[in-house]
Amino acid sequence: MSEELRQVADLITANIINCTKEVLTSDEAARYLGVSKSYLYKLTMQQKIPHYKPMGKMCYFNRVELEQWLQSNRVSTEAEISQKAQQYCLKKGGQHGN
Repeated sequence: MSEELRQVADLITANIINCTKEVLTSDEAARYLGVSKSYLYKLTMQQKIPHYKPMGKMCYFNRVELEQWLQSNRVSTEAEISQKAQQYCLKKGGQHGN
């Protein structure tokens, strides 16, 4: 196997491990989230992202918790907001008749 093929195989293996691994290091978590390591550090210092410090210094992250964190603060679509507004108006309109 050529060196180039070996490097490609190593990259594929690393990607598979990162996508299936439950606990991530800071480097892996930053890569997984697509942010810089310094920004991830800032989020941990501000206690804005779930993380673990079993030895008091090194941070570890649960991949599932990171996914949940990424999906927090969902922004509604225009259609969803419009539907909620219509439901609210219909509900309020029905209460005036009581």
